[in-house]
Amino acid sequence: QVELVESGGGSAQPGGSLRLSCVASGTTYVVFWMAWFRQAPGQEREGLATINRDGIIQYDDSVKGRFTISQANDKKAVYLEMNGLKPEDAGMYYCAADSLVVRTSYLRANGYKWWGQGTPVTVSS
Repeated sequence: QVELVESGGGSAQPGGSLRLSCVASGTTYVVFWMAWFRQAPGQEREGLATINRDGIIQYDDSVKGRFTISQANDKKAVYLEMNGLKPEDAGMYYCAADSLVVRTSYLRANGYKWWGQGTPVTVSS
């Protein structure tokens, strides 16, 4: 079993920055992919960025150039540096992980087995 705990959410002004963290525990040796998803009220969970142990990264177009995903050296944590925040970036941010994710599911919620509880992000002036 893999447990994921997110932190770092909060409030920011438009144009501001936040850094989210996700720490994995349990049988972490089986984790190969870790990703960040966002869910706004009444909307589906959308994939933002994913990274694997080899450093392969994929971003959704909506955050490319503004958000940066990275991982800890021990591969047991993943981070999301968010710059240039927009009001539409607000929502609950979830960390997800899995051992194997097919290419077509890199940024799809059904591609990941383990999930954290989420950390909220608000963006307003």
